[in-house]
Amino acid sequence: MFEWISANLATVLVTLALVAIVGLIVYKMVKDKKSGKSCGCGCGCSGCALSDKCNSGKNQNK
Repeated sequence: MFEWISANLATVLVTLALVAIVGLIVYKMVKDKKSGKSCGCGCGCSGCALSDKCNSGKNQNK
């Protein structure tokens, strides 16, 4: 087992780094969605023409 890890150390480290980066991106997206910062288009809903179509727009109108 240790021989395989030492032979593939670069691949293992790059894979772990990529998994961590993707995990952080998903965490940030979920956090932004829950706080109403994004409707999925990557910008705020205040000036969006489709603000009534997204969840945060529905919550603001109530």
